[in-house]
Amino acid sequence: MKIKRFIALILILSLTATLFYFGSLSVLKTLYPCTYKDIVEEHCREYNLSPYFIYAVIECESGFDPEAVSHVGATGLMQIMPDTFAWISGKLDEEKDYSEAVLPEVSIKYGCYLYGYLTEKYKSEEVAIAAYHAGTGNVDKWLKDERYSADGESLHTIPFPTTAKYVKKVIKTKNIYEKLYDRKDA
Repeated sequence: MKIKRFIALILILSLTATLFYFGSLSVLKTLYPCTYKDIVEEHCREYNLSPYFIYAVIECESGFDPEAVSHVGATGLMQIMPDTFAWISGKLDEEKDYSEAVLPEVSIKYGCYLYGYLTEKYKSEEVAIAAYHAGTGNVDKWLKDERYSADGESLHTIPFPTTAKYVKKVIKTKNIYEKLYDRKDA
């Protein structure tokens, strides 16, 4: 009789642990969604980016709210500024109005284009994130300054605290996406 109870207890504990584990995954996936999956994956392929990276940027920038507007006037899922939007529109040979930055397809396409450009220019995801947040002019200056870069290619220090915090947040969020979705049991 004791063996049957022991086996039953083991089965109950195993079942409880399994339900808790997969229930936790479900909750985490709600907190870190892969919304706009088709659009994200299409443009990530086009610009050689990790979808997890772009999901992390969208999560950090807008929390997946396509109509989000920052305190500095950036809009859309990927929070693109008006001048940057106009520059990308010209590079893509499109005539888009900034009001279209709230459209998920446009915001993701333009944000992926910009991140593709920045990662190609800087050869580093972290430096690209810093440039996305603080601008290429600032990052170019930092890379030339020994206080911030020892090799002219990477940043050991980011002098803007908000940018340093943002870079860490995006990298941390990307790591969460990778661990959460890049699983065999997911």
